[in-house]
Amino acid sequence: MPRRAPTLFALAALATGVVTTAGPAAAAPTTEKVPLAIGTGGAVATVDLDATRVGLEVLADGGNAADAAVAAAAALGVTEPYSAGVGGGGFFLYYDAATGTVSSIDGRETAPQAMGPDAFLAADGTPLPLQEAVQSGLSVGTPGTPLTWVRALEQFGTRSLADVLPGAIRLADEGFVVDETFRQQTADNEEKFRRFAATAQLFLPDGALPEVGSVFRNPDLARTYELMAAEGVAPFYTGELAAEVVATVQDPLEAPGAAAVRPGLLAAEDLAGYDAPLREPTLVGYRGLDVYGMAPPSSGGSAVGEALNVLETFPLGSLADVEALHLYLEAAAVAFADRNAFVGDPATVEVPLAELLSEGFAAERACAIDPARAAPRPVPAGAPDGAYGPCPAPAAAAGGGGAEGTSTTHLTVADAAGNVASYTLTIEQTGGSGITVPGRGFLLNNELTDFTFAQADPARPEPNLPGPGKRPRSSMAPTIVLDGGDPVLALGSPGGATIITTVLQTLVERLDRNADLADAIAAPRASSRNGATTDAEPAFLAAYGADLTTLGHAFAPVAEIGAATGIEFLPGGLLLAAAEPERRGGGSAGVVDDVLAD
Repeated sequence: MPRRAPTLFALAALATGVVTTAGPAAAAPTTEKVPLAIGTGGAVATVDLDATRVGLEVLADGGNAADAAVAAAAALGVTEPYSAGVGGGGFFLYYDAATGTVSSIDGRETAPQAMGPDAFLAADGTPLPLQEAVQSGLSVGTPGTPLTWVRALEQFGTRSLADVLPGAIRLADEGFVVDETFRQQTADNEEKFRRFAATAQLFLPDGALPEVGSVFRNPDLARTYELMAAEGVAPFYTGELAAEVVATVQDPLEAPGAAAVRPGLLAAEDLAGYDAPLREPTLVGYRGLDVYGMAPPSSGGSAVGEALNVLETFPLGSLADVEALHLYLEAAAVAFADRNAFVGDPATVEVPLAELLSEGFAAERACAIDPARAAPRPVPAGAPDGAYGPCPAPAAAAGGGGAEGTSTTHLTVADAAGNVASYTLTIEQTGGSGITVPGRGFLLNNELTDFTFAQADPARPEPNLPGPGKRPRSSMAPTIVLDGGDPVLALGSPGGATIITTVLQTLVERLDRNADLADAIAAPRASSRNGATTDAEPAFLAAYGADLTTLGHAFAPVAEIGAATGIEFLPGGLLLAAAEPERRGGGSAGVVDDVLAD
C-alpha cells in the first residue's frame, strides 16, 4: 500500500535538501516544548520537555530506541510522578529493525496472592466506594515498571540500567520548573495527598502547593534511582526497598489527624515472585497495513484491533466527516461490549483473542451497524465462537467495564536504525493511591481498582474480578504500524479507558481521513465506550455534535480526552515526532538532527 502523504513541513524539508548524514549526531537543542519535530538520527515524543530531552541525549550518544525509552520513562517518573513511576506498571511494545519483528513486555501490576474475588466488597457484600478503595493499601498491586525497564534493556537495548538512569538522576537532584499542569494536578489531589504524611511532605513542600515557576526537586527519588543503577532491581523485589514497599502498603502512614485507611495485602512473596513476561502482540491487517498492539491482560490491542476490523468493512476515506465519525463511534461501542464481556488476565481467564480479532467476527459485528442510526446503548456483546453468519442475535449483555482512572503517560521513540518503542506506563489514577514510600520519592499505584469490584450478571462469568496473582484488565494501547515489514508509525496515549478510543480515532484520522499525524493527534475527540452517553470535547461538539445527535448519539461534554504521542517514518529517511499541542499542557516532540531548526 502506498505511504500516506507526509506533512507539508516534511515536504518542504525534502524540497530544500537540508537532510544531511555526515558527521557525528548531536541532539538538537531542546529549550521549549514543541508538538512537532522532523529530522534524522532518532526521535522522541513524550508529554514532557525534560523527558524528551533525556531520551534524545541517549539517542545522540549512540543508544537505541529501547535505551532511550527507558531513560525517558525514568525522567517521566521525576516530572510526571502523578502519572507514572517505579511504583506502577505498563506495557512496552517494540519493533526490532534487525529482525523485522514486533514484541511486547507485560509490565502490568499483579494482585497479592492473598487477594480474593471479594476484596473490594464491604461487609454487606456491596462494592466499596471507589475513593475509599483507591486511597488505601488495598489498591496497590505489585509494581512492574522496574522489571519492565530491565527486561527491555536486556531483550532489545544496548545499554544497562546504570547507563540510562543518569539523566533522570540529575533531573531529580537538580529539579524541574513547575508548570500550571503540575500545580493543578497537585491541587486536584491535595486532599488525598494530605492524608499521607510522606506524600504531603514530598509534594506539598512547607504545607503548600508548589508555585508555578518554582523548581521542584526530589532527592529521595534520585537516591532510589542511584540504588537501582548500582544494584539493578534486586533491592526493589527482594531487598531493602522491597521490605519498605511491603511495610508501607500493609500499614500506610497516615498524616496526624487523618482518618485511617484500609491496609493492603501485598507481601514480600508477591514482590519476589513478580515477572514481566514477553507476550505475543496482537496483529490485525488494516487497509494493507499491519497494526500491532498489546495483548491481554490489556484490552487495548484487542479492542483497537476489533474496531479496525469492523471499520475496514466501510469506505471511511470516501465518506463525509459526520458519516465517518458515526461509524467510528459505533465500532468503538461494539468493541467495548466485547472487551467488557471477554477480556481479562489470560493466566486465569480463557480469552477468545483469535476470534475477537478474526475477520469473520468483525463482519458479523459490522453488519449490525446502521450507517444512518446509532444503536441503543449499551450494545450487547457478540459471540466470538467461530461460527459466523449474517447479523445473528446478540449473545448477551456487555458486562461491566471497571473503574479506570484517566491518568497514565505514553512515550514513543525511534532510532536511526529504525527500531521503535511504544511504551505506556502508569500508576492508574492521577496521584495513584496517594501513598508515598517514605524516603524513596515515588507514589504507589492504585492499579487493583481496575478490577471489576462485583459481578454485574450472576448468570454470566466476569473476566475481571480480583484474584490471587491476577493482573487487572487494562486499556493501555501502545501501537506500532508496519507496511511490508517496515515501520510506518507508532503511537499511544494516556487516559484510562479513553486510551482505546484515542488511539483508534487517531489511526482513523491518519490512515483513512488522510490527516497528517500532528493534525490527527490534535483533532477534536469523542470517546464511545458503550455507555449511555459518549464523552466529547467542546470542539468536537461544536463541529459535529448537532449532526451526530440527529443520528441518535447522546453526548456528555468533557474538557479533554487523552494526550497522544506518535512518530511517523517519512520518505528520505526523515522521522516526524508529534505530541499534543494543548491537552495536558501540551507535549514535547524532538529529533536528534532537526531539519526545521534553521
